[in-house]
Parts: sequence; structure tokens; C-alpha cells
Amino acid sequence: MNDSTKKISVFTLFKQAINGEEQNFTEGSINRAIFLLSIPMILEMAMESLLAVVDIFFISRLSDNNAVTAVGLTESIIAIVYSMAMGLGMAATAMVARRIGEKDAPGAAVAAVNALYIGLVLSVLISLVGILFYKDILGLMGASEGVIAVGSGYTLWMLGGNFTIVSLFLINAIFRGAGNAAIAMRSLWIANILNMILDPILIFGWGPIQPIGVEGAAIATNIGRTAGVLYQLYFLSGEKGIIRIHKENIIIDWDIIVRLIKVSSGNVGQFLISTASWLFLARIIVNFGTAAFAGYQIAIRVIIFTILPSWGMANAAATLVGQNLGARQPERAEKSVWTAGFLNMIFLGLISIVFYFVSEPIMQFFSSDPEVIRYGTQCLRIVAFGYVFFGYGMVIVQAFNGAGDSRTPTVINLFGYWLFQIPLAYMLAIKLEMGASGSFWAIAIAESVIAVVAILIFRRGTWKTVKI
Repeated sequence: MNDSTKKISVFTLFKQAINGEEQNFTEGSINRAIFLLSIPMILEMAMESLLAVVDIFFISRLSDNNAVTAVGLTESIIAIVYSMAMGLGMAATAMVARRIGEKDAPGAAVAAVNALYIGLVLSVLISLVGILFYKDILGLMGASEGVIAVGSGYTLWMLGGNFTIVSLFLINAIFRGAGNAAIAMRSLWIANILNMILDPILIFGWGPIQPIGVEGAAIATNIGRTAGVLYQLYFLSGEKGIIRIHKENIIIDWDIIVRLIKVSSGNVGQFLISTASWLFLARIIVNFGTAAFAGYQIAIRVIIFTILPSWGMANAAATLVGQNLGARQPERAEKSVWTAGFLNMIFLGLISIVFYFVSEPIMQFFSSDPEVIRYGTQCLRIVAFGYVFFGYGMVIVQAFNGAGDSRTPTVINLFGYWLFQIPLAYMLAIKLEMGASGSFWAIAIAESVIAVVAILIFRRGTWKTVKI
């Protein structure tokens, strides 16, 4: 009887999490709050990572390492766009969550609108640079003439259409701050379903539709993301949620814009620091040939597929920190972070075991090239050694951001990636002649060190006094 009741209770909570509604999580069970927030956020992040995995799956079927390399280099560049969108999104989540915790729904809506204004300007600037210099950007990344010839169209579409990336991340961050992660999750479902349908049609052709090749994957991704953004806007302009954007609150508030830029500059800085380090890693690995780089790119997408759901748990912690600090309950905020971090560590620890034993079959699913499989398998097994630390560390980092303290993780990332990971990768891969595996070991070691440092600083508690 008791077991049955528990099952019904869990099922009811799961249904409530999927259905979604804005909630104030400043009271009640912390475990329940983490469950209701993290389930849709985990599914949302899984859908975001699936976009990249689906693209690389179909593109690898072209049996052209130049195509896979072009996509990998472009994604390394797009990672900068992700950094900016995620950085601004974290500032929006922190401000919206703080206002919700203070029971100031109109203030949350105004903060959301002004965050969207910043995102619009940012995406227009990135589009202009991408459209004018897409071939030059690929060349700077070390792409050969063959790679540029095959894949520059993919780069053009992804940079030119970055508005969909920025909008998806930013609006989803607004919904997360309001405590409704389910709408964010559904918008990614829509984007993925369309992408999975359109990818093979546009890449290989179907009926009267001529094959476009690698460029077709970018077009499919942009169409899918656009549909997801339209779904988000439908709910933002509706009457059901706490965040309601209408003509009354579509105002430019320069004070909020300045505060958002101030907070997000730290967020963007930390993400740029980490993603720029991945650009340098890509630049090191490409020196070992297209097979090494293709294997690395496929492995990284598999890794992202497992890590992004963990960011769902981390984002749940950020929302709980923001709302509880707004309600002046710092101890509840801290307890939420430790609980979420422990659960995330267990999840990624289990994933690391899977990677160690079945990494080769995973790579064989994406490629038939023995060298690509060998490098990719090596990458999965080595990077997985850092997963246990990384599971806890990512929650701690997002907790800082949720509190509006973007400076601390920025400094941690600066030292951890630029002054430790990149020199270590160069030393192991080039100087000690370990090859691509040296870069893989640098990733695992650096991520573990960064996580430990973040935990030690978080315990000091200075993040509890940040004002936004």
C-alpha cells in the first residue's frame, strides 16, 4: 500500500513537472522543488544536445571527413554565440528569479523584456560578422581549402541564423527564472522534431527536393529553432503565466539594461573563457589530421549529449538560489545547491562507467572509419575520468550565477582554462608527444581541478550577499 502510494506520488510529480506552471520555490520540500525544476530542465538540455548529435549523425553518413571537420570547426565558433546567449540568459534567470522570490511579477516581466532587447542587438551584430566573413573565420580556425569548399555554406547559415540560438537560450532562461521549465523543454522538442525530419531530406534529398549536403543540416536546424522560438513567444504574450509581456511593459528601462549587462558580462566572460579554450584545443587537435579531429568532434557531441542534461540540474539549482535569496532564505538556497550537486555527481558518475565500457560501440554508431573510431573512443574514455568532479562543479558554478555573482566563476574559469588547461594540453600533446590523447587528458584534469576550487570557494558563502 505504501509502495503503491509512493509510485503514484512520483508519477504525479513527474506529470506536474512536465505540464509546467510558474512556481515560487521558497517554501516546502527542497527535494520536491529540485525534482519539479530539474526534470523539464534535464529534458530541455537533452533536446538541445540532441540537435548537435542528430546533425553529426547524418553528416557523417556523407562519408566525407572534410564535411565533419567543417561542422566541428563551425560548432567551435558557434560555441562563442552559445557563451553570449547563456551568459545573458543566466543574468535574466537571476534577475527574474529574484523578482519572483520578492513577489514582484511586473518587475520580472520588465526585466525579461529588456533582456530580449539586449539579445536582439547582440544577434544582429553576430549575423553581420558571420555573413561578411564566414570563409575567413573558417580559415582562421585552420580549415583547409577542401574543408572551406565543402562546409562554408554550413558556417554561413549557422552564423547568419544565430538569432534562433540566442532567442531560444534567452527566452528559456526567462521561463526558468519564473519557475516554469516545462515550456522551455517543449520549445526544444519542437525544434528537434523538425530538425530530425528535415535533416535527411535536405542533406540527401527526397523526391523533388535536391540534395544540399552539409549545408542542408544548418538550414534544417535553423527552421527547427525558429519554430521553437515562435512557440516561446506565443506563451510570453499569453495570459496564463506569471511573466506576461504586453504593450504596457514593452518599455526600455536603461537601469535594468545596465544591471543586466553588468551581471551578464561576468557570465559571458566565464563562458567565453571556457569555450575559447575549446577553440584552442580544437586548433591543437586538428594538427594530428582529419581523422583525429573527426573522432574528437563526434566524441565531444556524445559528451555534450550527456553533460547538457546535467546542466538541467545545475540550472534548477540556479533558479532555487535566485528565488530563495529574493525571499531572504540564504540557508535554504545553500542546502538546495548541495542536494542538487550530490544528485548530479551520482548521475555523471554512472555515465562515466558506461563510457568506459561501451565507448567503442558508441563511436561505431557514428562512423565506420577505424581511425576516427579509435580517436573518438580514446576521447570518451579519458574525458569520462573527470565526470564525477564535473557533476558537482557545474552545479556550484550555476549557483554562483543564480545568486548574481558572475565574477567568481569568471575568475575560476580564467585560471582553470587559460592558465592551466590550455598550457597543459599543449605540453602533453605537443611537447611530450602524446598526440591527441594529451589534449583529452588535459580536459579531464582541468575540469576536475576547476570543480574542486569552485566547491572550496562556494563554502565561504560570500555569494549570499550579492545584490542585483
